[in-house]
Amino acid sequence: MVFEIVLVLLLIKHWYIDFVDQSNEEIAKKGDYLHWLGIRHSFKHGILTAIILLYFIQPVYAMLAGLFDTLIHYHIDYMKMRLGSTDIKTKSFWAHLGLDQLLHQLTYIGLCLVFIS
Repeated sequence: MVFEIVLVLLLIKHWYIDFVDQSNEEIAKKGDYLHWLGIRHSFKHGILTAIILLYFIQPVYAMLAGLFDTLIHYHIDYMKMRLGSTDIKTKSFWAHLGLDQLLHQLTYIGLCLVFIS
């Protein structure tokens, strides 16, 4: 049951950071490799992942999971911005957005498998 609770918390966190909290400036700069705004966006994911996991695992592992989430999230977003369509009226935009979200969700499942199971 802990696995499922953590996964749901990570998915809610992801929705909030990606769809509510993310600024237009962060969105615009995620395709510029190592731009601080793209890093900031991913760092918010990593920090909240670590905070969520602190309630369930040892702090050092929560921090490692947060760092991993930051790095993976950054590179998934970067690749989507570099290779994906930016025209929301096209089928390819939605396919790329869906793939981006799938990869993030698989990241959270992987984190739960490694750190919670």
